[in-house]
Formats: sequence, structure tokens, C-alpha cells
Amino acid sequence: MYPDLSYLFSDLLGTEQDNWLSIFKTFGLLLALALLGAGVVLKSELRRRERAGMISPIQQIIERKSGIEWSAVVTNAIIGLALGMKAPYIRQHFSEFQADPAAVLFSSKGNILLGLVGAVILGGIVYWQESKKNVKPGKFEETIYPHTKAADITILAGISGVVGAKLFSILENLESFFADPMGTIFSGSGLTIYGGLILATIVVYRYIKKLGIPVGQMFDIAGMAILVGYAVGRLGCHFSGDGDWGIVAAAQPDWWFLPDWTWSYAYPNNVANDGILLEACDPDKWSELASQRMRVEDRCAEACGMRYCHTMSDAPVYPTSIWETTASLLMFAFLWLIRKRVQVVGVLFSLYLIFQGVERWTVETVRVNEKYDYFGVHWSQAQYISVVISVIGIGLLIYLTRGGRRQKA
Repeated sequence: MYPDLSYLFSDLLGTEQDNWLSIFKTFGLLLALALLGAGVVLKSELRRRERAGMISPIQQIIERKSGIEWSAVVTNAIIGLALGMKAPYIRQHFSEFQADPAAVLFSSKGNILLGLVGAVILGGIVYWQESKKNVKPGKFEETIYPHTKAADITILAGISGVVGAKLFSILENLESFFADPMGTIFSGSGLTIYGGLILATIVVYRYIKKLGIPVGQMFDIAGMAILVGYAVGRLGCHFSGDGDWGIVAAAQPDWWFLPDWTWSYAYPNNVANDGILLEACDPDKWSELASQRMRVEDRCAEACGMRYCHTMSDAPVYPTSIWETTASLLMFAFLWLIRKRVQVVGVLFSLYLIFQGVERWTVETVRVNEKYDYFGVHWSQAQYISVVISVIGIGLLIYLTRGGRRQKA
């Protein structure tokens, strides 16, 4: 597995693991690609529907005020503060930053004096630029095409999605959160998709309503965009080995015609550091270090010469993230192929909800997750939510196909 790019290039080129490339985390990079993929789908389909007359341009009144734009000055001053405070510290303590970038960036460590200098310089530059502008105050009508807001919508959905996913994950793992609050919050792993989906839906709904974009049209497109983002995001889970895998796999059946790793996988060098030690490790050194209060990654570095030193080879597990990526791409392809034929607004999103609920409920039956007993059943949190989402999707589909508003194909 490739918890960061140093492990990828070590595999490809034979370079050292845990070098400077380790600051680029595999999960984070694929999460960024997931947002990019979703944004491309969103913009492309918004543009198509605009050309087809299904979505109209938005007329907005823009009020321009004379004087200095203080929000720009303050924003750049904050950026200058962060750069001045953190950049010198990171340069002097690169190994610490390399081990845990988030912990360094979101700590109070750094040179506050240099930070203030940076704030004055960047804020001062923007203040000087703003003071030279000759903006005429007044109100102006501006035509906005919805596809030009695709990047804003994607970023908004991405940020709110990550926050929601992290909040739901914390609720599922309160013991880990109380043991290490900051580490849990800023960890790249531990994201619950339904938390992200729920919060992102609420935030994006409010935003597009404010803009005046038709909600039904937008959510039809969003379902397809989410599938692409989800598929790429799950690749991040797989290639980093963040613990989003299934239970110990049963013996591979004779009829399985796909590669062996699609049935079971050992996840060597997984970023979660779950499983048993790799053969390269010194078990006696590991036992000696276990009594000391140090991070697992640091123990791995001391006993194994690498920061991610575990594998599931004693009991390979189901690679559920790969299954979800495959299923999501197939569903996206299906919705993309029928999108011009569907004549009722909201049907595509209904189908997405049904698929998402059924797919996630099914995967959860073999996925490692905490189970809860409600109503006489023993399910994970995601399975209960999956049932609700599927029921909503089915109900919405029945309602729309009986009397939904037709759209231009």
C-alpha cells in the first residue's frame, strides 16, 4: 500500500521510504482528484442543460461599494500570518512535519513574530492595491450562467462533506476521539460517507436555492457527480489502506474469475497500521518500544525502518473499497447513458438514492464496522441510514413517475 507518495516511488523507482515525499498523503491526493472528477461532471452537465434550455441563466443585482475591500485585506493578512509563523518552523523541524503535517499546521508551534511580519506585508500589499482602485459605487444587473458556479458548488460540497463525514465518524468512535481529540479531528482516515452526504446536501441545497438554480435539475446532476467522486475517493481508501476494508475473507471460490486481490487483500504498509508486523521488523525491538508512550508510526520507524509497518497477511480481508469503486462507476455509467432519455426531473437522483442505499447496505454486511441493536436487528449505523435513503429514493421515484414535471430531453 501507499500511505504517502514516498511509498509509491519506493515501489516504482526503489527510492527511500519516508523521505520528503511523505508529506503528500495518498488519501488526500485522491480526495482532491475525487472533487475534481465530481466538478468536471457537474460543470459539463450544467452546461449541456443550459444549452438545451433546461436551466436558465440567473439575473442578479450586484452592489458595488467604493473604498477598500477589507475582507481581502484581512484574508491575505491571515495567510501572511500562517506563512510567516509556520514556514520557518517547518524548515527547521521538517522531520516532525513530515511525520504528521496536520499536527504541525494546526498547532501553536511557530514564530509568532515572523507571523506578524508576514501578516503586515501581505495585508499591506493588498491594502495598497485596494487603495489604488477607482471603483464606481452603484447597483448593476449581472447575468450568471450556473455552470460558472460549478467550482464553487464543488468546493462547498467538498468542505461540508469532509466536515460531515468526520463528525459522523467521531460519533461512531467517541472513545478514540476522547483519547486523542486533535489527532482524530485532523487524521486523514476515519470518514463516514453518509455524514458527508447529509451535511453536503443541506449546505449545497441552501446555496443553490440562494442562487436560483432549479433544485431538481441540480440534484439529478449531483447524483452522477457524487458517484464519480465516491468512486475515486474509495480508491484513496484502498491505496492508502485506511482501514476501510471488510472482514477476514473466506476461501476464494473456484468460480471467481477476477484477479485474486479483488477477493482478498493483505494491505501491506497500510496507513492505519493494522494487522501484524511485516517481516522486515525486529519483534524484540518492537516489544521493547511498546512499553513507551510513543506513536505507532514512531515505533514502526524504530523497529522496522519504516513508519507504516503492518500487514493483514495472516488473515487477508475483503477489499470492499474496490468493490464500491466498481459499483459506483457502473451506476454512474448507467445514469450517464440514460440522462437524455429521462423526461421527469428528479428521477435520476431517485435512482441514485436507491442505488447508494442498496450498495452500502450490502457492503456493510462484510465490512468492519461497529454494530448496533435497534428494532431487533444487528446493523451498523450506515445500514440503518441506507434503509432510510433507499426508502426515500423509492418513494420519490413513485411520486415523480406518477405526476412529475417533465423536462426537455
